[in-house]
Amino acid sequence: MTDVVVVESPAKAKTINKYLGDGYTVLASFGHVRDLPPKDGSVRPEEGFAMDWQADERGNRQVAAIAKAVKGADVLYLATRIARARRFPGMYGRCSRRSGRSAAWT
Repeated sequence: MTDVVVVESPAKAKTINKYLGDGYTVLASFGHVRDLPPKDGSVRPEEGFAMDWQADERGNRQVAAIAKAVKGADVLYLATRIARARRFPGMYGRCSRRSGRSAAWT
């Protein structure tokens, strides 16, 4: 079994894969896999700011590839940029900063 690491860009995936080796499968999400539709009403403040999300074909393909890889994995690591994780903590989980450069996920 291998662990799965998901990063944003294909270039990062290729570089990180060189460092991690055979025990890991490194995949790229190619950025956002879902977004708010470009219309009014996507965010509903009266319902606790509930949101309507949509995924495009590219996003659906990436999610399917990630889901397939995760089925045989022991661990899934979501390796996002620390700045993004701090701006949107509800989407990325709880994050703490160590030594000014890395993220520790809990």
